[in-house]
Amino acid sequence: MKHFVIIAFGFLVLNSNAGFAQISDSKKAINVVLDSWHSAASEANFKGYFELMTADAVFVGTDAKENWNRSAFEAFAKPYFDKGKAWSFSALERHIYFDTTGNTAWFDELLSTQMKICRGSGVVVKIGNQWKIKHYVLSMTIPNENVNEVVQIKTTIEEPIIQQLRSKS
Repeated sequence: MKHFVIIAFGFLVLNSNAGFAQISDSKKAINVVLDSWHSAASEANFKGYFELMTADAVFVGTDAKENWNRSAFEAFAKPYFDKGKAWSFSALERHIYFDTTGNTAWFDELLSTQMKICRGSGVVVKIGNQWKIKHYVLSMTIPNENVNEVVQIKTTIEEPIIQQLRSKS
């Protein structure tokens, strides 16, 4: 019985180490996908950018009206890419988390952008051996001490949107 316990313990240790290695490899792969995605935008590589997204991907931008499926986002973005300059985001910090299957992950990242620091968050899924972006949300950060000033600016622009959305409910 003692040998069985030792063997079982050894199997658990080896199995958990394999799990940690798999998560570590997946984190590296997801980092490469996200960095490549941001890089493709800065290089105006339309094909490279959108190939890293799933066919049913969603992109939520900083404007309240920006909630696009992939084809609508492609239509919005194409003129920027065609001009040879889309946007330039680079990760300053990123956190990645996994579900129990290891095939779905979610992340949040702080980005250096032309809008200064922004926050990106989203979901990536493993399709075959490749990770793809399924959902991405881009937000501008606002220092807490400046929230009232920003709200004042947003009020005249967004109050009509709030009323329109409430009337749909």
